[in-house]
Amino acid sequence: MKFEFAISALITLLVVVDPVALAPTFLVVTEGMPRGSRRSVAVRASMIAGGILIGAALIGDWLLNTLAISLSAFRIAGGLLLFSIATEMVFGVRSRHEGEAAEQALEERVRNVAAFPLAIPLLAGPGAITAAVLLAGRADGDLVLHAILLAVIAAVAVVSLVSFLCAEWIDWLIGMTGNIVLSRLLGVLLAALAVQYVVDGIRAVLAG
Repeated sequence: MKFEFAISALITLLVVVDPVALAPTFLVVTEGMPRGSRRSVAVRASMIAGGILIGAALIGDWLLNTLAISLSAFRIAGGLLLFSIATEMVFGVRSRHEGEAAEQALEERVRNVAAFPLAIPLLAGPGAITAAVLLAGRADGDLVLHAILLAVIAAVAVVSLVSFLCAEWIDWLIGMTGNIVLSRLLGVLLAALAVQYVVDGIRAVLAG
């Protein structure tokens, strides 16, 4: 159970965050910066995104209870949101949105690109936050599972950091075609996970 939860959480967050596909966007946002500044931006963006997702995992259940929203309802809504993101990934809409966010950040000369657009909304966007809350709900109060989820979020943040630090090499290795193919494959996988969340939510509502 614990191993399956860890694998499921890791795959879900990696697919939603998709740090490898964000490497070219990182290069665009940090264009013209010296290597030291790029490294600093990568570290800060990963830490901010990790902190946001950990916060969502810790207080998400409390927030749902406060708003009187059942976990089943949130699973259905979250699953639909993740399915929407998966559709964008499959049809390439998400890549265009990420590129537009990066261009807007450059045009407005945002000082702290680590917070925007890298940490928010590219790394810790609505999909990733929703996934963190859903996974915390699956933990169902089990402290060990919650600890595993926090460790998985930290691991995803580290993967994001490595992806940014190796952005030039990743961009050269996978190229435009590889990036497109990878995004489409991950989109299909995310769509399947999203449908499973919706099915679980409907089952819980019917059972209740």
